[in-house]
Amino acid sequence: MSDQDILKLFKNGQRDKAFAKLYQLYPRIEKLILSKGGNKADANDVFQEALIILNRNLESSNFKLTSSFYTYLYSVSRFVWSDIQKQMTKKELHQLDGHEVQVFQNVIEEKKYQIAEHAFLEIGKRCQQLLQLFYHKAMSFKEIAQVMQFNSSKIAKNQKYKCLQKAKDIYQTKLKSVES
Repeated sequence: MSDQDILKLFKNGQRDKAFAKLYQLYPRIEKLILSKGGNKADANDVFQEALIILNRNLESSNFKLTSSFYTYLYSVSRFVWSDIQKQMTKKELHQLDGHEVQVFQNVIEEKKYQIAEHAFLEIGKRCQQLLQLFYHKAMSFKEIAQVMQFNSSKIAKNQKYKCLQKAKDIYQTKLKSVES
């Protein structure tokens, strides 16, 4: 099955079939990770991460696959593994071509997304509910106050600010620990 056929499966909503075809590339990615000092469990984790990044990019309307799926997954896997090992030096970054820089940026963005998701899960159920009502359901502070049984819309607004600040603080702390 060609890359174009796999791409068509994704576009037609047949992700399971597309991923089944992509899993045929796993042995080659595993070989890469094993050659870089990883083990089979590392290879599996890296490959899963690469597939997640690919999936997110395919869902983006401005993403265009400019290489084969194998080349793309190989590049992403290499950067994910480098990120895990924290062995990428500034010299190596300067030697990357344009496509590799984009792949590396995608890996970094995925890490930031995961950190943000983790921060959201850590803020507590009540804060999660408040932020979902405000951002996802686009409810007014008056409506939020009624749903969450606050005395006024001003209290709802204040609570939203505190919850958002708590999430930002957690995010920044986690981001700093990953970068260091």
